[in-house]
Amino acid sequence: MKIKKILTKILTAALLLTTAAAIIALPQRYVGECFKGFSLWAESVLPSLFPFMVISGIFIGTGMAQAAARPFSRMCGKIGLPAAGMPLFIMSACSGYPAGSRMLSDFRASGALNDSDCKKLAPLCSTAGPLFITGTVGYKAFGGGYAGAKLLFACLFSVISTSLIYCIFHKEKGVGDIRAPLVKRNNDALYDSFYGAVTAVCLAGGYIAFFYTLSRVLCDFKILSPVTYALSPIFGEQTAAALAGGLCEATGGCFALAGAGGFFALPLAGFLITFGGASIIAQQAGYLNKCGVKTGFFALFKFVQGIVCFAILCLFSLLGI
Repeated sequence: MKIKKILTKILTAALLLTTAAAIIALPQRYVGECFKGFSLWAESVLPSLFPFMVISGIFIGTGMAQAAARPFSRMCGKIGLPAAGMPLFIMSACSGYPAGSRMLSDFRASGALNDSDCKKLAPLCSTAGPLFITGTVGYKAFGGGYAGAKLLFACLFSVISTSLIYCIFHKEKGVGDIRAPLVKRNNDALYDSFYGAVTAVCLAGGYIAFFYTLSRVLCDFKILSPVTYALSPIFGEQTAAALAGGLCEATGGCFALAGAGGFFALPLAGFLITFGGASIIAQQAGYLNKCGVKTGFFALFKFVQGIVCFAILCLFSLLGI
């Protein structure tokens, strides 16, 4: 275990130093790429994320989310799902990454959920927002609302089905108290909601810009070449390269996949949206670590959800849907 940690630190340090050296050596290239990352966030993520982050923050800060959870206690208990699961999933599905993980962190801090509850809810409350899926990816990238509708259905189905199966097989009762009041910094729920939303979306922008730049460095220095080479026999070189970059930053990867085209473009975009890639996983890990949810478990679960989404979209294509 110690050797694994040491190797992880060495590889991380090498990657960061390589990125820093590349930016210093070629500022005209990578400063522009960083700006493109921020532009991608401002045009594609911010409009679909910020309003819902404010709304969800108000629901939680005023206690309305907890009140809405109580009627679902019995129903959710039958499938091993914490009572808060229903309203948290709805708010997460409307908001998009990383809103669900942030809301889980708030509920955990209040005592309304325990670590076991959060482990069950983390994969369920981890979805891309509908405006991002249908508007940004479906319409802007793939040029049609129908593509967005298929993506939305496949993403939500994969997240819900896999999460419910996990909960059914892990029905141990949690000790979280849904009646516990949320701990707030002050009594101004509106201010807290806006402050939290602004902080969260700005952090999301930073993650996107950094990982977008990182993906360009990895591509330019052929660090992703082994992944591209391994996937090329299945998807083709251009599509494989787009997927490899998307594993680092999903939004840019979806646009690259749309540009590559082909049978697997939309299914792989669904995989990236559902899995999230390094950027989105890192965003959520910052909140989930406070809830006792291990990043490795969460990333593996999201990978499985992404595979399910990919399979559904491939089936749709084969059936001509």
